[in-house]
Order: sequence, then C-alpha cells, then structure tokens
Amino acid sequence: MCKKGENIIVGISIGDMNGIGPEVILKSLEDIRMMELCTPVIFANAKLISFIKKLVGCTLSLHAIDSIDQIQLGKINVINTWKEGVNLEIGHLDDKVGKYAIKSFIAATEALKNNEIDVLVTAPINKYNIQSEEFHFPGHTDYLNQEIEGNALMLMVSDNLRVGLLTDHLPLNEVAKAITPELIKQKIKTINQSLIQDFNIIKPKIAILGLNPHSGDNGVIGKEEIEIIFPTIKELLNDGYIVNGPFSADAFFGSEQYNNYDAVVACYHDQGLIPFKSLSFGEGVNYTAGLEKIRTSPDHGTAYDIAGKGIANSTSFTQAIYTALDIYKNRNAYLKSIEAPLYEAKKN
Repeated sequence: MCKKGENIIVGISIGDMNGIGPEVILKSLEDIRMMELCTPVIFANAKLISFIKKLVGCTLSLHAIDSIDQIQLGKINVINTWKEGVNLEIGHLDDKVGKYAIKSFIAATEALKNNEIDVLVTAPINKYNIQSEEFHFPGHTDYLNQEIEGNALMLMVSDNLRVGLLTDHLPLNEVAKAITPELIKQKIKTINQSLIQDFNIIKPKIAILGLNPHSGDNGVIGKEEIEIIFPTIKELLNDGYIVNGPFSADAFFGSEQYNNYDAVVACYHDQGLIPFKSLSFGEGVNYTAGLEKIRTSPDHGTAYDIAGKGIANSTSFTQAIYTALDIYKNRNAYLKSIEAPLYEAKKN
C-alpha cells in the first residue's frame, strides 16, 4: 500500500451501474494527469468494471484488490466490494442494481471515516432505486451528514461561481416553514468557514436570495423576507460576517450580481441549481461542505438514455476529482496554518 502522504487517495463509489457513472469514471481516469496527482480506488467489482470498460471502448488497465492495504500507486485500483455477479440492463431502472450502488457508497464512506482514503467522489445514483429498509435517505448528502462529523451543506462549485442551499431535497410546500433564523445562521457560518478553509478566501462575501418572487415586494407577495431573512442578515452582519440580501433571484442572476460574491445562498433546490447548471454548462461540481471529510460529485444524474453508448461527457466528473484534490490541499494548508506557532521576533 502507498504510504500516507505519498499520494492523495481518491475513493470512488460506482453509482448506478445502469447509468453513465462507470463510463464517466473511466473516461476521467484516462486523463494522463490523474495518476500524477492521486491514486484512485473504485469501490465495485473488478470483473464488472472490466465488462463496462469493454462496452464503452475504454483501454485502461485496472488493478483488482480485495482490501485497502493492497492499493498500489500508479494504478487504477478496483476494490472488490462484492464478489457475486450482477446482471446489468444498461439504461434501465433496476432496484437490484440500486442496492449495489449503495453497497459501494457505504463501503467508500466507511473507508473515508477510517482515513483509508483521503477524499470521496461519488458517481450518480437514482434516488428511487436506492431506497430500502437499510437505506432510507434522499441521497448521498443526507447519509454523509449522519455518518460524518459536521453540518452538511450542498455547495455547487464551478470556477468562481458557488451556490449553496438553505434547504435541498425538500418538497416545495415544506420550504417556507423550514427556513428559520437558526437554519440561516447555521448555513451561513458553514459556508463562510468552507470558503476560508477549503477555497482559500480570507474574507468571504456571501449573498442570500429571497424566498418569494421579487423578495416578497416588501411583504406584498410574502413576509418571510422582512420577518425572517433580513433580520437574520442584520444579526450576522453584527457578528462580523459579510452577508447581503435578500436579493430577488431572477434579477440577481440576470444582472450577473453573483460575480460580486464568493458564494450565493439559495432558499431551495431549484432556485439555486437551475441558474447554476445554466451557467456552468455541465462543468459544475457538487461539494458537500461543512463536514470534516471531503466529498464531491458531478452535477448530473444517471442519464439512462445515453448509458452504455460511449458518448457520455466526463467533464463534470473529472472536475469533481480535481475539486476534491484542491480542497484537500487547501484544507491541509489551512489546518497547518492555524496550528503553527506565531512567529516571535527576536528582541535586540
């Protein structure tokens, strides 16, 4: 096994194998720069990955292992997370395949918790076929929030655009009652700390979007802005955070005001992700900020309609790996800086 510190070990969960996850993983690892920067470990089954490799026309060499301590540098490691065969119907929803996606994800999460891998990059899952008595979470983020120390926050990242969410996988009819001063403070503090330690931004500037159209028009369309969001922003400003808003979401993105901020916080999923994905052009990354461990994923889903055809675009998954590596380096540098003793000048 590689010695700690020699190389960043990137754990990769396989996602829904009937989707494009395995294809974009393999295509990303064809990037010749990858092996210079990290050691990938795919949590799946080596025979199955070899089958998918042939299906999508990939020529990568794989190194099959049965335990983490068999990892080899300079190779693409596939750890046999299960031994039995799995029948795939590429491009179709299958509950059995969903269970293997979760088996991969849980094994990778355990390795992350045990410091056996340094970062985790997750391929897309289908939120419907992963549900079972053993796993009843809306997605990756909620499970990670339970298993890893911290307060998880979905942060979409692309170049200098970062969009966080107050609420994520929540039905619209539950969003308004979920937005409280306590939630806003928690999310702002989480994203502020992440911008400092993970993105090397010394004094982050954060914008908050309003919940209602036109930010409520001074209470005409809704009162959440004047009763909850704005008073909480004032408290955060008094505590030293650089936070502005609430901004009308349509005008904010349409006028490119987002360029003036290090991060934007949306009230609910589509309010943040629709403009983000429109602006990032398939190169965005989903980062789970706020946890003591690092996890990223691409900003797309399983894409059953093009699975197995060898035409899936791997840009977002590649960026997810690079983002995880950058955050790992930034965070380690930050932790070293706050632990380092202050320089004491010699007195004459």
